[in-house]
Amino acid sequence: MRISRNVNWGAARPGTVASVVLGLLLIGAVPARADSVRSDQWHLDSMQAEEMWETSTGENVTVAVIDSGVDPSNPDLLGQVLKGKDLALTSPGDEHVDYDGHGTGMAGLIAGTGQSGGGDGAFGLAPGAKILPIRMTDDTGKVNGATGSKNFNDDLTKGIRYAADNGAKVINVSSGDLVGSPQLADAVKYALQKGSLIFAAVGNTAESGNPMRYPAGTPGVVGVASVGRDGKRADYSQYGTQVDLAAPGVDMVQACGGKTGLCKTTGTSDASAIASASAALIWSQHPDWTNNQVLRVLLNTAGGPNNGAERTDYVGHGIVRPRIALKTPGDPGPADVYPLPDLAAAESAKPSAKPTPTKGGSEADEDETPAVAAPATDDESGNAALWIGLGVGAAALIGGAVAVAAARSRRRTAAPTPPPYQQAPHPAYAPPHGTPGARPPYGGPPSQDPRV
Repeated sequence: MRISRNVNWGAARPGTVASVVLGLLLIGAVPARADSVRSDQWHLDSMQAEEMWETSTGENVTVAVIDSGVDPSNPDLLGQVLKGKDLALTSPGDEHVDYDGHGTGMAGLIAGTGQSGGGDGAFGLAPGAKILPIRMTDDTGKVNGATGSKNFNDDLTKGIRYAADNGAKVINVSSGDLVGSPQLADAVKYALQKGSLIFAAVGNTAESGNPMRYPAGTPGVVGVASVGRDGKRADYSQYGTQVDLAAPGVDMVQACGGKTGLCKTTGTSDASAIASASAALIWSQHPDWTNNQVLRVLLNTAGGPNNGAERTDYVGHGIVRPRIALKTPGDPGPADVYPLPDLAAAESAKPSAKPTPTKGGSEADEDETPAVAAPATDDESGNAALWIGLGVGAAALIGGAVAVAAARSRRRTAAPTPPPYQQAPHPAYAPPHGTPGARPPYGGPPSQDPRV
């Protein structure tokens, strides 16, 4: 009997926001088969995940997912999800009830174990990490923009503080709002002082005004842009001074909420989750490092822009490369100095040192070609789209690429040819808070998902 799972194009979280047993993890390098879910996860091939997992799986690191809740019963998240915090008091259930599937998807990208379907499930980049779920209020279609923005800032402020107080080294926020707040900024500083790192999606509306989103634009938050298989910034991925790093965020297959337990999504939501998982891998290998040192190494080992700039407004300091950080991390630098300039600048210049970017960016930013290696540290240096080349080649050999409109088998047990995924219909979706574009979720391509 062949079993298929639907592809859920609508795994993006609504605008209001916004473990497995160690022995199983040590199975580690599961060969990618052309008919497997793992072979559809191109980003893991490009990042050479199996090689990384020989060194680190993210064990002993807790990642907070501040989102729509996380379903701990998902087969690829069994044992991975801790008790967390429910801020969505008007929604049924608690933080373990995902009201739209997005939070479960982000958790899947971070810590999925691949153990569903007899070991043919979806892996996260850091399958040894634990997830601390924090569920935010679902105001979608229920309140106006101003009220929604206030609820977002209130919930996120509480969520960040809760995560920092409850052992989360990494905090992932795959959502945003057009409005920030002093309370949110204070919560970010509080979390940094407690030793956490915060990663946030920069947003998916580059082609619709490219407005600043918060918390990505909040000083002290690591803003993450999205790149595709070619290493270039995705067209939808917002750009500006808020972009600090980039990560894969196109055609991402992951464990998620919904009927099938498997989704394929596109968005800076996904990129933020991959950056968060990258930090977890590094921190697990170097548990004595501070948040500042982990972030500094993540920045220093990123595949920087190939125009020679230290950073650009499109991919920031480059594409995350945790494999390089694990292999040759270099000097992590001072333990007590935050490595990005925005936090110190914000203290001396109000308002935020991360101003709203203007469409087009700076002259240096106009180069949106693939990111390349940081200064030569291994055999990948000097090759355009270096971080991605080997993975794409392997995917081509095994036929593992996931096409946007095409479909692949979830798994097969006896039949020689896998059935196609059934594309899940996307329900109609009201603009968040009754204000079109007020606060988009960051998952799903803008052309496919009216939420973005």
